Amino acid sequence: MPTVREVVVRLLRDLGMTTIFGNPGSTELPMFRDFPDDFRYVLGLQESVVVGMADGFAQGRRNAALVNLHSAAGVGHAMGNIFTAFRNRTPLVITAGQQARSILPFEPFLFADQATTLPQPYVKWANEPARAEDVPGAIARAYYLAMQPPCGPTFVSIPVDDWDRSADFIAARTVSRSIYPDPALLATLGERLDGSKRPAFVVGAGVDRDGAWDAVVALAERHEALVWASPMSSRCSFPERHRLFAGFLPPMRETIVKTLDGHDVVLALGASVFTYHIEGFGPHIPPGTELFQIVEDANTAAWTPAGTSILSSVRPAVESLLTRPGRPKRTPPEGRRPSARVTAETTISMAFLMQTLADIRPTDSILVEESPSSRRTMQAHLPIERADSFFTCASGGLGHSLPAAVGMALATSPHRRVIGLFGDGSAMYSIQALWSAADLKLPLAVVIVNNRGYAALSEFSSHFNMKELVGTRLPGLDFVGLACAHGCQGMRVERPEDLAGALERAFVSPTPFLVDVTIGS
Repeated sequence: MPTVREVVVRLLRDLGMTTIFGNPGSTELPMFRDFPDDFRYVLGLQESVVVGMADGFAQGRRNAALVNLHSAAGVGHAMGNIFTAFRNRTPLVITAGQQARSILPFEPFLFADQATTLPQPYVKWANEPARAEDVPGAIARAYYLAMQPPCGPTFVSIPVDDWDRSADFIAARTVSRSIYPDPALLATLGERLDGSKRPAFVVGAGVDRDGAWDAVVALAERHEALVWASPMSSRCSFPERHRLFAGFLPPMRETIVKTLDGHDVVLALGASVFTYHIEGFGPHIPPGTELFQIVEDANTAAWTPAGTSILSSVRPAVESLLTRPGRPKRTPPEGRRPSARVTAETTISMAFLMQTLADIRPTDSILVEESPSSRRTMQAHLPIERADSFFTCASGGLGHSLPAAVGMALATSPHRRVIGLFGDGSAMYSIQALWSAADLKLPLAVVIVNNRGYAALSEFSSHFNMKELVGTRLPGLDFVGLACAHGCQGMRVERPEDLAGALERAFVSPTPFLVDVTIGS
């Protein structure tokens, strides 16, 4: 009979999971004996980097990525980005080494006590198989669950001595990956949209994840509906220069209600409309407004506090709505006006950086962002126009997007250029990812928004009535030195007249290139 390792290798090959992201420990080594020539091991220098790279890779390929971690300590290091992958709805199969079964009763060194409890509740399923021969079936189940909507990470703990035991081969299966809507509820929604006087859409990351970009644009144009991006959305789901794009909803209850006031029907697509960041009061939607939501996550549908939720993948639901006869006649509304262009000053402003990026970045490039303090400015001066072109972390947890950019570049290179846009504070959470990018020789452009502090916290000082914030300054960081120490090229830019040239150099570099942009005070 074949070994567990041989069975798992064949299964992973059949599932298209021949790239493994990991930081190996002693209890993982037997998994990689006789490592197949058609497999690739991507090394990260810390487990959070490993999960972040796998997250970007999985999103870029639209297939689950395989992560290999080390028992309790490795999983503990990775938990921040496992949480982000869960919020991102990214399909990951996470395996973790466990000590040999025969010594587990004696609490051996580097084992995981209650291994399946540690990553919960931020995995869809966690399992340590009862027998070695059950390991391949557990990995297969983990894959199918990870790929089921809503996608997300799964976890399998594997004792070190299981890999050389015997097991039967198992065949990869086909499992549906879409949820289809209730026809009656969808018909009701279609009637409300057709009869609406002033409809509005709120689009979330589920639109882009589900490949529904074009269909949503067509539905918005059919109904002449203004379109807002949902609060804190981790992907772009509508072209931001489109005449119907109205802007970005803030994560504040009262402001959302005020913004949507006057719309009699609001349709949320692939989004939880009510993502709040600060406490609010009053109604969740304007009085007299009817809310409909199309979302693939039953949990989100359950906690949504108002309106009618239709459990469905976005694309089949919207495509069905597009088949309705007739086309309502409405006066075209006016969307968001383009931001005025900014001029260069003696120092580089945040707006000038974003405007310059918009002017010169390749049209088909992918932006992976984690710079919370500059996001509003980015949204004003760096519009996204294409599907699968913008990614950030849905959790708000820092340290995800730099390694995710590495994984995204690995998935999409050489066809599309990946640009990473990171705050100085964010970058330092996972700066080791630069080494992985250099080791893989990826054409990745890294732009550091260097404002010498955790500037995103400044806006909360007035909310909490604080005159001075402690622990937010970051003086003295040398990002060019850090880039060089990790095997990457880098340069610092302080003058506006040097910015475009530095960015252009990064955009054509065949290997990772970091641009440290000093933002003026």
